[in-house]
Amino acid sequence: MRSLYRRQLTMMVSIMLISFTLLAGAFMLLSYRYIIGETRDSVKRNAGYIASFTSTYYRHYLTLDVQDEFYSSYMASIAMISNSHVMVADAAGKILYATDGSHVYTYEDSQIPETVVDQVMNEGSYNGMTNLGGIYPERRYMSALPVANQVGPLPVVQGMVLVAASASNLSEMWSSTATIFFFSAVVVFLISVIASTLTSAYQTRPLNEMAEAARKFGQGEFDIRVTGYEDRCDEVSALAEAFNSMANSLEKVETQRSEFIANVSHELKTPMTTIAGFAEGILDGTIPPERERESLEIVVSETRRLSRLVRRMLDLSRLNALAEGAITAQETFDLTEVMSRVLISLETKITDRQLDVEVQMPEEKLMVWGDPDAITQVCYNLLDNAAKFAAPGTAITIQITKKDGKAHTTVRNLGATIPTEELPLLFERFHKADYSRSMDREGVGLGLYIVKTILGNLKENITVTSEDGVTQFHFTLTLA
Repeated sequence: MRSLYRRQLTMMVSIMLISFTLLAGAFMLLSYRYIIGETRDSVKRNAGYIASFTSTYYRHYLTLDVQDEFYSSYMASIAMISNSHVMVADAAGKILYATDGSHVYTYEDSQIPETVVDQVMNEGSYNGMTNLGGIYPERRYMSALPVANQVGPLPVVQGMVLVAASASNLSEMWSSTATIFFFSAVVVFLISVIASTLTSAYQTRPLNEMAEAARKFGQGEFDIRVTGYEDRCDEVSALAEAFNSMANSLEKVETQRSEFIANVSHELKTPMTTIAGFAEGILDGTIPPERERESLEIVVSETRRLSRLVRRMLDLSRLNALAEGAITAQETFDLTEVMSRVLISLETKITDRQLDVEVQMPEEKLMVWGDPDAITQVCYNLLDNAAKFAAPGTAITIQITKKDGKAHTTVRNLGATIPTEELPLLFERFHKADYSRSMDREGVGLGLYIVKTILGNLKENITVTSEDGVTQFHFTLTLA
């Protein structure tokens, strides 16, 4: 498997190589054309100067004396200044004079090629690369112009001048330029590779750390976090933050799972141990006959408690399955009727605890959206808890009002104050406040969790407060 680091580095190197290749080709082509163009213009310009001067010389002296010091000095100066080779030939192409500024060359019995002579005579100029039929040992860039004067009504060509620039100078200049570009490109390329390497490593290091942390999560180490990227303020920082948030959630889920298993084990073990202990005591005679009925009543009570636990866990499983399907409100029903039926079903328990009930509900029907069976269970669990933990002789308050398109239901009782730090835990699975363990032998710690799950499936909220002994649960439903 190729790593992201190698892929990114390979891609960056490939892009740089292609870019430098295209840039080098374009630079070399443009620079070569520029140098050739400059040389061509310089040679043509110097050839024009010499042709004009030679034509003037012909007009004044009616002949060309190449041995004339003034003329030869002018030719030598032009050749030296332009770093070129100057030739003067007659109209037939015979070389009369040649100099490079430092030396004067004699080309006896040397003749300008006919193709060059014909082009100068017929077209008025010649430009191109040539060695003049072997006169030069290498090809040079040549510009040739005729020397013409007006004799009577007709122009007469009296000779020609040729200016040649060495191609080796052009090649050396181009080679030097290309060398500078090449070394500059190599330096830039190396800097780019190093920068790309560091950048790739800087980007992939947190990803590797997250991958290693994920592998440790798979091995059960949920305390691993990705740190050190909080100040980057980029996508990697956001990814690290999201990763740590996910890790916190996983750790919380794992903690809840462990607690869930421990609580289930504890809740199942307690009634089973009690049932087994009394059953064995009756069988082996440890419990006397006059206490067998009392023992059997305890066995029946623990059996019912075990049955309630299993039933609540089945309800919990069903609710979790429904939550995956994003259940919403399915039908309308009368909330006041549901609450009234629940109150009637709990009448015996409320009477046994000598509690009063204060009801503040609309007299007319209050239609809401939801699952009537599920909301019945919500109301039952909240009223059952209120009756269970209310101080004897106090009152339970039930209040239902309408506000902002919602039905607001409040269940209030007077009893022990729940500590503030425990309020968020009331809706956790199997959570039972310490103060209530001795009071609630029948509870299994799932009632409020089921309430929270049902209302969450319906996209509704429930809150709890407890101050000065007054504990209040408040939930909402959408009005129909």
